[in-house]
Amino acid sequence: MELFDSELQADLFPSEEPQDNSQAPLAERMRPQEFSDFVGQADVLAEDQPLRIAIEHDRVPSLILWGPPGTGKTTLANLIAKKTQATFVPFSAVLSGVPELRGLLKTAQQRRKVSGQRTLLFVDEIHRFNKAQQDAFLPYVERGDITLIGATTQNPSFEVIAPLLSRSMVVVLNSLNDEALGHILDRALSDTKRGLGSSYVTLTSEAKHLLMGYGNGDARSMLTGLEFVVSQFAKNEKSTTIDKPQVEQALKQKALRYDRDGEEHYNLISAFIKSMRDSDPDGALYWLARMLEGGEDPKFIARRMMIFASEDIGMADSQALVIASAVFHAVEVIGLPEVQINLAHGVTYLATAPKGNASYAGILAARKDAKEKGNLPVPLHLRNAVTSLMKGLDYGKDYRYAHEDPQGAKSQSHLPEELEGRKYYRPPGSPPADK
Repeated sequence: MELFDSELQADLFPSEEPQDNSQAPLAERMRPQEFSDFVGQADVLAEDQPLRIAIEHDRVPSLILWGPPGTGKTTLANLIAKKTQATFVPFSAVLSGVPELRGLLKTAQQRRKVSGQRTLLFVDEIHRFNKAQQDAFLPYVERGDITLIGATTQNPSFEVIAPLLSRSMVVVLNSLNDEALGHILDRALSDTKRGLGSSYVTLTSEAKHLLMGYGNGDARSMLTGLEFVVSQFAKNEKSTTIDKPQVEQALKQKALRYDRDGEEHYNLISAFIKSMRDSDPDGALYWLARMLEGGEDPKFIARRMMIFASEDIGMADSQALVIASAVFHAVEVIGLPEVQINLAHGVTYLATAPKGNASYAGILAARKDAKEKGNLPVPLHLRNAVTSLMKGLDYGKDYRYAHEDPQGAKSQSHLPEELEGRKYYRPPGSPPADK
């Protein structure tokens, strides 16, 4: 098992001076070796921040590193490995399974018993383990056999079991901003040992910004794009300048980061709905575009539009539900790319329509009473007397037929006696409900 540990560590965390790293991808070659090169996460890793201090003093608690791809989760684990005196054991939930993990955990337990040596276990993509499998960590974390460092691109609230979360510090690593990406880009272009400095390549300002946009907050994606661009256009000369059209030609099209099963899915639809609710068609169209570019199912978007038409517009403009239903039908019979026109039509209509949630609020209030008050009896005058026995029990007695007595129909009660006078539907301008 110790042999397995060392082999796996060698694979995932190469030594500071590997025999030959020249053929590794640029993003791997440029991985920061010191905190001074680790940019974009100053809010958690600046010198005066508690986590940085804990790392420098080798007092790292169990951590869950959460952030999008290319924000430095593995790099941070690598830096922790350099600072700690504990045995650092990396493990990939993609490359290995639960049996290997259990072996590592038992080795860590034995190591602590025999020598008192601590074990820092880094689990990359910890969300790949289901919640039952994650239970395997608990006894070892609780006893102090391991300090767990888990990395995930998924929201830990949904993907990591509560007992592990309660025993860990969640560290949020954000998508890198343009300043951080620009710094990483410049360093890759100027570094003659690990980067592209010996290629004597420069980028125009527009080309740099295009590459940073291609990265979309992901340093690894940006550096991969940069390496490909340089391989296409670098000349055997002392200097080569690459411009925006050349970058566009090399990269062709950017695939936006979008996880249809993860948090980004919920973030984008939330932004989409809130933009329409706030009557902002520009914001709504942008988030619609983001979802379409990311590969979201148009039917999912159209279904949410139908819900929105009744939940947030309702009686303020009943035509909204008709429009939303027509958009859903268009999605079913047309499909992409043309149906984006129908979706845009529906989105701008819903966003600019008057808003009102009286119908939605009404059903919520009525269901609250139905749940809390129990099975209140239907008033006798509202019951149908379908048998002579029922008629003898006054079913339907004193009911006033609306077509014969419109005024009477308005004045008779249609609620159980205990709820007499209750108002569920309150259109704009109605007096406030009694507390």
